[in-house]
Amino acid sequence: MPAGLRVALVHDWLTGMRGGEKVLEVFCRIFPGAPIYTLLHLPGSVSPLIESHPIRTSFVQSLPGVARRYRNYLPLFPRAAERLTIEPCDLVLSSSHCVAKGVCPPPGALHVSYLHTPMRYVWDLYQEYFGPGRGGPGRYLMPILRRPLQRWDVTSCSRVDHFLANSAHVARRIERHYGRQATVIHPPVESERFAPACDVEDYYLIVSALVPYKRVGLAVRACRSSGRRLKVVGSGPELARLKALGGPGVEFLGWQPDEVLPGLYARARALIFPGEEDFGITPLESMAAGRPVVAFGRGGALETVIGPDDAGGRPPTGVFFDRQDEHSLLLALERLEERLESFDPQALAEHARSFDTRVFSARVAAFLLAVLGGTGPS
Repeated sequence: MPAGLRVALVHDWLTGMRGGEKVLEVFCRIFPGAPIYTLLHLPGSVSPLIESHPIRTSFVQSLPGVARRYRNYLPLFPRAAERLTIEPCDLVLSSSHCVAKGVCPPPGALHVSYLHTPMRYVWDLYQEYFGPGRGGPGRYLMPILRRPLQRWDVTSCSRVDHFLANSAHVARRIERHYGRQATVIHPPVESERFAPACDVEDYYLIVSALVPYKRVGLAVRACRSSGRRLKVVGSGPELARLKALGGPGVEFLGWQPDEVLPGLYARARALIFPGEEDFGITPLESMAAGRPVVAFGRGGALETVIGPDDAGGRPPTGVFFDRQDEHSLLLALERLEERLESFDPQALAEHARSFDTRVFSARVAAFLLAVLGGTGPS
């Protein structure tokens, strides 16, 4: 990067290590010491690398009960993002799935926004969060607030000079909702942390935040009804409901440390990926550990999982199911079990390495150098 380049990093909130935070980690490596601006920070909830940067929060940080119920304050998030005072800099690099892309850059700064998705709560996943059967105050407020939030989400795009999208799936959403073009750079996978194991055990695995759109309940019901063992790694507001759905073969492990996850992946029969994701890093982590994926055949999974019917001479890395119901998922599990020995662990790991963190870092750095030099996409 150019010597003396002043950079501000922006992220929606820092409350745990998920896919978006893995992207932020790479940004932190590219720009060591750059300040991070965010709505909310729960100290100790993210990696030491992120925690080592100066972290500056919004007024959301001091709202009552925010540590456990921060999503209830969604209507305030646009204002909070706009009121983040970013110090003079040359580049604002935001990582956004909610409002981070709506910050107001200082005069003269270039704003590049890496978009995980347009604000999911008011666009494609509105029903998953606020539709029938969903509790909380948002169910009553969001029918009134949805349109204003959508308008803000669109108009705030004028503060972004260049969009990066984490998948072609999200790039199409950006064009549909914002009328803007985006360059696709798939997010990073720390493939070197994972390796195939000699012994595979008799369980399926889910690694996920336990929130509605992840559709973890679908896998829990399917495994309970078929007597298959399932280990669920993750936490979130759906935990109590999902535990009530599970049977004796479904085990909830909570979030697991980085040193434990590779072994859980490598010994599983396969990863189940039941939601429609913007991209989805966990399927690639499973492949890096040599294990195939059973995925819902929409969204970002279509860009990472190679089905037996779509391989085109490439080694397959999983199977798809085409409807989010138990019957369709159970059929996919049966198809996987019929051909389980045909999945080559080394070929799966090699496929995952094409999405490695170093590949992501190099592509982001090259894009930023191009736009800072005036030769990148307009």
